[in-house]
Amino acid sequence: MSNGPAGHVARSTIRPNSETSRRAPLRTFLHTTDGISIDSVYDPASAVYDASAPSSRDLAFVVAHGFTGDADRPQVRRVAQVLAAYGAVVTFSFRGHGASGGLSTVGDREVLDLEAAVSWARDLGHTRIVTVGFSMGGSVVLRHAALHPAGVAAVVSVSAPARWYYRGTAPMRRLHWLVTRPEGRLVGRYGFRTRIDRREWDPVPLSPVQAVPRIAPVPLLVVHGDQDGYFPLDHPRSLAEAAGDHGELWVEPGMGHAENAVGDDLLRRIGDWAVSREG
Repeated sequence: MSNGPAGHVARSTIRPNSETSRRAPLRTFLHTTDGISIDSVYDPASAVYDASAPSSRDLAFVVAHGFTGDADRPQVRRVAQVLAAYGAVVTFSFRGHGASGGLSTVGDREVLDLEAAVSWARDLGHTRIVTVGFSMGGSVVLRHAALHPAGVAAVVSVSAPARWYYRGTAPMRRLHWLVTRPEGRLVGRYGFRTRIDRREWDPVPLSPVQAVPRIAPVPLLVVHGDQDGYFPLDHPRSLAEAAGDHGELWVEPGMGHAENAVGDDLLRRIGDWAVSREG
């Protein structure tokens, strides 16, 4: 899979003023620094939370979905709906997913997609950004924060791997087949609306566990289920150990993997954590 320098400039086809952006949802295509169009959605903060904590108007969550997800998946919309009680929410489809252009590089150049979404949130008037990523998106928010430590107020990584090329579970062996085999990529394209780059990483990007120490002093929350079928608990524990004092680990009893497994109560706890940390 191809690799390039991380970019940080987004250009939106919609340039609303900050007051308009807070009144109604917006949808547009952003453009990454390597020329990929990214389908993106902005949901304003709910009025209930703004009434009780006006400072939340400056806060935006940028949500990075997992592999084969997209901005329109019900579980991603649910995440946005719950987090909108704490601040505005930007969701988007990674390259190669849903209506976005390009090909998925499974966590490599996706940092450019996330930076485009973060930049859009800033364009809409939000000065405090919290990135929240799930699975592949969880690895992307870690690498993005390592590359742009001054650009985010806090980072939440859910169900993320600590290292690349892990094949220790059956779901991960199936995922590697999907990514590396021609017939697997056909299944990805037509079965999951995910177009996957056939090229290998060159060079191999910084791994999540290598990225984590570079995030400090930005607050980091690592969330993982003890029933995760993709990545066992040594992954989140490795991330938390690498984070040191600026990181916090929540191991959730009975929780499986990523967006599908995260309940509304846990999302509200994440929202509370973000509001308390990002200031």
